[in-house]
This record gives sequence, C-alpha cells and structure tokens, in this order.
Amino acid sequence: MVRESAQKQVSVYLYIPNIIGYIRVIMNIVAFALSFSNKRLFAILYFVSFVCDGLDGWFARKFNQVSTFGAVLDMVTDRVSTACLLTILSQIYRPGLIFLALLGLDIASHWLQMYSTFLSGKSSHKDVKDAGNWLLRAYYGHRFFMAFCCVACEVLYIILFLLADGHSESVITVSMNALKHGSLFSLPFAVSLFGCVIKQAVNVIQMKTAADVCVSYDMKKK
Repeated sequence: MVRESAQKQVSVYLYIPNIIGYIRVIMNIVAFALSFSNKRLFAILYFVSFVCDGLDGWFARKFNQVSTFGAVLDMVTDRVSTACLLTILSQIYRPGLIFLALLGLDIASHWLQMYSTFLSGKSSHKDVKDAGNWLLRAYYGHRFFMAFCCVACEVLYIILFLLADGHSESVITVSMNALKHGSLFSLPFAVSLFGCVIKQAVNVIQMKTAADVCVSYDMKKK
C-alpha cells in the first residue's frame, strides 16, 4: 500500500503540466538573475514563462493530468514571479508605493480566494458561478477575457521595466511619454494599461467576495 502510494506521488510530480511548471521556475530564476545585465533577455524569458502558464493548463486538461499540486505550483510560480518584478519596479520608479500596493493586493486577493474556495468545498478557485458580482463572473467565466487581463498586466510591467533608464523616475511621467510620443510601446502600453486596470478591479472585488465567504463561514459556525 505504501509503495503504491509512493508510485502515485511520483507520477504526479512527473505530470507533463508539472514538468512545465518546473521549467517555468528555472526560466524565472535565470530571467531575474539577468534582469539588470540583459533587460531584453529578461523580458523574453519572463514573457515565455508567463505564456507557459497557459500551456500547462492545456496539457493538464488534454492528458487528464489535473492535480492539486500542479494548481498550487502554478499559482505560487505566478505570484512569486509577479512579486519579484513589482519589487524591482518599486525600486526604479517613484512613487514605489504604487507597485508595492499592487503586490499586496495581488497576494491578498489570491490567498483569500484560495482559502475561501477551501472553506466552500469547491475544487477550483475559479468556480465563482454563485458570485454576486458580474465582473468577477465574467472574468473567471470567459477564458479569453481572463487571459487578456492577465497578459495585459504582465506586459505592462515588462514595458515599464524596459522603459526605465536606470535611475529613479516618475512612473506617471514615463507612462505619459509612452502614450504621447508614438513610440514602439505606445499601442501595447495603452492596451495593456486598460487590461491591467480591469485586472486590479477584479482583484479588489475578489478580495471582498472571498472575505465575505470567510465571514459567512464564521457566522454559520456560531
């Protein structure tokens, strides 16, 4: 029985989507190690790692290799990589508090959502069919809409990193210049800014909704 359990455990570790997850971790480590010496390579590695976030989900469904470990690995990788990039941005732009606030919102929102999912007995944190907010249901209910918002958010952070010239400067000034001067980044910046705003609104709504679930659970216990 113990041997069979160990074999099943090993097989989960070797699921194709989980192997992709390990590759993402390695790519992010290399990307951040080169972040200041080779900004373009960092942007490529970071973005490819983010694209692989969609691939592992596709492989999980394709080969029926969905696992709790894979879901946790996926979310932790996403949160840690985004947290590292936001931390870097907070050091090269002012006010850095903007990026630290986005970092705190991202972690708090997803942690509360995961915990409320556990309390509700649901199998996925994306199961929000009973949520009262239409934007939250639209976000998790339409895969392409969610993908657009997530990609837009990461692309915005990458563009801001590439536009930084090495010393502390105003994020508002850099953003306005990127939108006004018709540079290579103008259109991607505008589109990604729009998607990022929606993503942050969803994070706020998700955090409040998840908190309500936790409070409701406490009330039922009493």
